Amino acid sequence: MTMKDAVSVGCFPDGEIERRPLGFSLFLWGNDDAPGRDKYRLMLEGAKYFDWNGFEAVWTPERHFHAFGSPYPNPCVTGAALAAVTGRLGIRAGSCVSPLHHPIRIAEDWAVVDNLSNGRVAIAFASGWQPNDFLLRPENHADKKRVMLEQIDQVRRLWRGEKLAFRNPFGQEVAIQTLPRPVQPELPFWVTTAGNPDTYRQAGELGANVLTHLLGQTLDDVTQKIAVYRQARKAAGHDPATGRVTLMLHTFVGGEDDGVCDLVRQPLKAYLRSSLKLLLGFAGLSPADKSSGGACETPQNMDLDRLPEEEIEAMLDFAFERYFETSGLFGTPATCLRMAERCKRAGVDEIACLLDFGVPTEQVMASLPFLNRVREQANDHAVAGQEGRRSADDFPVEIQPGGPAVLPRRNRFPYPTNTQLIKTMFSGPKPRSFRFQP
Repeated sequence: MTMKDAVSVGCFPDGEIERRPLGFSLFLWGNDDAPGRDKYRLMLEGAKYFDWNGFEAVWTPERHFHAFGSPYPNPCVTGAALAAVTGRLGIRAGSCVSPLHHPIRIAEDWAVVDNLSNGRVAIAFASGWQPNDFLLRPENHADKKRVMLEQIDQVRRLWRGEKLAFRNPFGQEVAIQTLPRPVQPELPFWVTTAGNPDTYRQAGELGANVLTHLLGQTLDDVTQKIAVYRQARKAAGHDPATGRVTLMLHTFVGGEDDGVCDLVRQPLKAYLRSSLKLLLGFAGLSPADKSSGGACETPQNMDLDRLPEEEIEAMLDFAFERYFETSGLFGTPATCLRMAERCKRAGVDEIACLLDFGVPTEQVMASLPFLNRVREQANDHAVAGQEGRRSADDFPVEIQPGGPAVLPRRNRFPYPTNTQLIKTMFSGPKPRSFRFQP
């Protein structure tokens, strides 16, 4: 099934896909390798830039017990911090692993952030994948997908103000209504999927939006799964065109392709190394994955300590090239615009730009005007007034003593601009052009 099939079943009129607006958002993940508050410097400063320049949202994840993603154990806490320094940007959990929580706490905590942000929150629900995370709620691990789907319904009903019954310590069913009441009458919600077509279908049936990535799937794969999602929305009575598909892409936009490649190679390889077992599943590699008996091991049970360093480096080099060439937003604005257009044709509504994979914060901040250029050019021919898109003018900003500066002017740079840094970021001899050949 292709995106053309999705058009043919009535999801979009002919030619509309290319004219649909493409949102761009900030996505954080990180690695716990910075001291103190510097862990959150890019999150806060980057969110200000995205807020002031017409981007759509900022996403923070939920991760536990591992350096990979560990600055973000609770997206509600980071969301509250982001609410205090932004005035327009959507504030989203990407994702909330709901089976690790009680639905009452999800509804209560995010209602606080909805009030702090004046109605800008949304939640992407995930079922969880790392068994050790379920130390927090071990009883939910065995049936985590069912638990997530049940909790989505519970949280949405609590958000609307419905009373739901829960059992107290004495075995009594007590009907409660959560407080505080949120600003938004309905909770905008996404379902997170690593690529399972059934999850796309279930999200469509629920009327949910979708958050996904290119770890373990290609953009062509995503195109077909989006068609499944749109058809499921239509079959369930939801408007197939209004569901939003958000695609997370590792991102760095700069002055020249080779310069960007040279700059991001080592940081991205180090970032991928920190989650090597996931990488093995993504790359489909097994250069040294044979046990002594010759049986092929899975990424989950492989003993990485047995792998020679040169084998690990070979896998990282392969994965880097695949990411850089086909699975990320890397290079000049012109190069990245081509990738953005591919995403739009695939049916993607929003690109969530993951920026914190190891490039120094100063260089990431200095690169953001290049990314903003991609955002503007990707929407040059978008149809005005598309549902789900919000312009800067929709959000009047009030000056609050001690609060963030009000910057409605386009392209104002919230971080001290270092033009010399921008000029020298990609200077020096060009690296050998190394392009992955499938």
